[in-house]
Amino acid sequence: MNDLIPPHTTGESVFVDDIPEPKNMLHTAVFVSSIPHGKIIRLNLEKAKESEGVVKVITFEDIPGENQVGRIIQDEELLAEHKVDFIGHPIAVVFAETKKDANNARELISIEYEPLPAVFDAREAAKNGSLIAPSRTISLGNVDSIWERCETIVEGVVESGGQEHIYMETQASLVIPKEDGDFLIYSGTQNPSTVQNIVANILGVDMNKIEVDVKRLGGGFGGKEDQATHWSAICALGAYHTGRPVKLVLDRQEDIIITGKRHPYSTDYKLGLDKEGKILALEAEYYQNAGAAADLSTAILGRTLFHVTNAYFIPNVKVTAYSCRTNLVPFTAFRGFGAPQGMFVMECVLSHAADVSGIPIKELQEKNLLDERDQFPYGMRVENTTTKRSFEQALQDSKYEELKLKQFEFNETNKFVKKGISITPVCFGISFTSTFMNQAGALVNIYYDGSVNVSTGAVEMGQGVNMKIKSIAAQALSIKPDRVRIESTNTGRVINTSPTSASSGADMNGKATEIACQIIVERLREIATEKVGEGEITFEDEVVYLNGQKTDLVWEDLVNEAYLKRVNLAAQALYATPGIYYDHDKEEGKPFAYHVFGTAVTEATVDCLRGTYKFDKVHIAHDAGKSLNHLIDLGQAEGGLVQGMGWLTLEELMYENGKLISDALATYKVPDVHFAPEIKVKFLENVENPYAVLKSKAIGEPPFMYGIGAYLALKDAAKAFRKEKEWSFVAPLTNERLLFFLYDD
Repeated sequence: MNDLIPPHTTGESVFVDDIPEPKNMLHTAVFVSSIPHGKIIRLNLEKAKESEGVVKVITFEDIPGENQVGRIIQDEELLAEHKVDFIGHPIAVVFAETKKDANNARELISIEYEPLPAVFDAREAAKNGSLIAPSRTISLGNVDSIWERCETIVEGVVESGGQEHIYMETQASLVIPKEDGDFLIYSGTQNPSTVQNIVANILGVDMNKIEVDVKRLGGGFGGKEDQATHWSAICALGAYHTGRPVKLVLDRQEDIIITGKRHPYSTDYKLGLDKEGKILALEAEYYQNAGAAADLSTAILGRTLFHVTNAYFIPNVKVTAYSCRTNLVPFTAFRGFGAPQGMFVMECVLSHAADVSGIPIKELQEKNLLDERDQFPYGMRVENTTTKRSFEQALQDSKYEELKLKQFEFNETNKFVKKGISITPVCFGISFTSTFMNQAGALVNIYYDGSVNVSTGAVEMGQGVNMKIKSIAAQALSIKPDRVRIESTNTGRVINTSPTSASSGADMNGKATEIACQIIVERLREIATEKVGEGEITFEDEVVYLNGQKTDLVWEDLVNEAYLKRVNLAAQALYATPGIYYDHDKEEGKPFAYHVFGTAVTEATVDCLRGTYKFDKVHIAHDAGKSLNHLIDLGQAEGGLVQGMGWLTLEELMYENGKLISDALATYKVPDVHFAPEIKVKFLENVENPYAVLKSKAIGEPPFMYGIGAYLALKDAAKAFRKEKEWSFVAPLTNERLLFFLYDD
C-alpha cells in the first residue's frame, strides 16, 4: 500500500470484523429476554446443545468468577440469573462452528417466565422510590428568598428523548486464548482497561492474564465506553470454556435493540427574572431515565447538574436530580454525557421567559452571559471566558440584525411558510467529573534509524486523536510527522487507561506524549552537547542548533549516536490533570480543568401546511484555543452540530410495552446530507488555553450543544404561525409533533 494514501480511502483500515479469522474460531449468538421484567421459571437448552455445529451453550452457572459488569454500581449481571429486567437482557450464549449454526441453535432455546410489573417512565419510577442511587442537589445562594423580588416567573416542564448512537461499526469482539491461561482480546471499546478488568473478574483471573488491543473503532460516541465490555466478556467466556478463539459481531438491528442509548430526561423548572431581564433564580428537578441498571447513569447525572446554567450566571440556584430505575435497556454514555440534557432545559426555560416577559431572547441572553470570575452553582469560578466574545462574533458573522429584519419581512408576506432564528451560547466543562480518571499514560520509543513509535491510552474512533498525538510528538521532538507511528491502544503497553471520552483524549494522552518526548529530548540534548559543544542546545526541523546557530548534526545522526552510547531512547510518562477536585458531600469544587465557549446562530424555514422544515444556515463562533489541527476541529464542530440537531428533531426512540419499535434504520431516522444546513464555523483568533497541551482546547463534545439551536429556531418559526398558542417543550420535534402544534387546538 502507498503510505501516502490514507487506508480509510482504500478500505484497507482494519476493524475487529476485518481481522483475519484464526483457525478453529467459534461464532456466537446471544439469547436474550423477550419480556421487560419477570422471573425465569424454566430454561431449556437441550435442543440447542444438540443442534448442528454447536460446541458449547452457557448460562450464568458457567461463569467461573463474578457475574457482574457494573462499573460504578455493581448492579448488572452479565447473564441473567433468576430474573430479567429488560427486553434484550442476555440469558444464554451459544458458541458454534458458524454464525448460521449459532443463530439456528439460539432459536431452539425455550424459556418460561413469570411476568413481573414493569415501569418505563422515570417519574413513575421515582414515585415508587425506584432510584439507581440517592438524589443529588446542587445549590448557590438562596432561591426561596428571591421569588418575591422577581418581576417575571415562569414554570413548566421540559422533555428530551433518548438517542441511538448509530456508530458505523456495530459492537464487536474477538478473543484468542493464549498459552498459560492468557487471553488476547480485540475489542471495539473506548475503554480497554475496563474491558481488561471486568473480563478478569468474570473469568476469576488477574488482570495481567488479559491483554486488550484496540486499533480503531468505526465510531463510538460514548456507546462503546461501557457497553462494549459485555460482548468481550461473553467471547472471553467462550474462549475460556472451549480453548478456541471466539468472535461476536452484532448485526445492526440486534445492536439497536439490546444496547443502551442517550438518557431521556423529564424536568420541572421555575425561573425568575427582574424587570430588566436579569435572571435572579433557577429551581429545577431532573428525572433521568436510567434503564434497568446503573451503567454510567450516576456520572452522567452529575455532569447534567454541572451544566444546568449553561453559559449564564444565575446568583440563586437549587437543582435536584434523580436517576430512576426502569425496565428499559440500561441507558449509557453519549456525546455530551448528560450536559446536553441540562443545557437544553436552560435554553428552553429562557425561551419561555422571553415569551412571557416580552423581552427579546437575544437581550435576555446578553444580559446574563457569564463574565470573568462568575461562580457556577458547584462552586467553580469562570476563568479565561470568551462567552461574550463568541456571542458577539456569531451575531456579527451571521449579520443577525439583518437576518431578523428579513425574517420579519418574510413572515409578514408569507402565510404558510415561516422563518425562525435562534441563538445558542455554549459553555462546556472539560475533564472527567471523577477526579481519579483524569490521568493518561504514554510510551514513546525511538529506534536507531530515527523512526518513532508512540503508544497511549487514547482510542481512535474517527475523531482524529491519533493524528493530533502524532502532531504533538513531532512538535515535541522537532521532527517530521511522517517519522511518527501511532500504535494500537494496548493494555500491555499502556496500563490503567481512562476511557477515551469526556473530550479529553487528545488533552490527556497528548500531554503524556509530550512529557515522554521531553524526557528523551533532555537525554538527546546531553549527547548533542558532547558533539557540538557547550551552550544552548535547541532542535528545529530535525537539525541541532547551538546558541541559535545551525550545526551539521541532524536527527538520524543524533539518535544513532545516542544508541551507540547506550542512552535510553524510550520513555514512559503519566499526565494527571492538575488543580481539579470535587467534594461530593458539600457538592462543590473545581471539577473541570477549563471550559469551552462558543455560540451558534441557526436559521430555519417551516412549511406550516405540511409540518416539514429545512435548516438553512448555521453560523458558529467557537473557542478552540490554539487548534492542534484545524481540519479535524472543523469536522468535529460540523459533525457535532448535525448530531445534536438530529437528537432534538429527527431521532425518536419509540417503545411499546418496553420493546423498542424504532429498531432499524427504516424506522429510526438519522441526519443525512440533505438534512444538514450550510455551516459556517469561525474559530476565535488569538485565544490560547494554558490548561491543555500546546494551548489547545478539547473539541469532541462542545459542538453537539449547538444543535439545541435547531429546536429553538423551529419554535421561533412555528410561533410566527401560531402567535398566541403556548409552546410545549418536548423533544424530539418531529414533523408530526410540529404539525400537531400548528393545528391541534
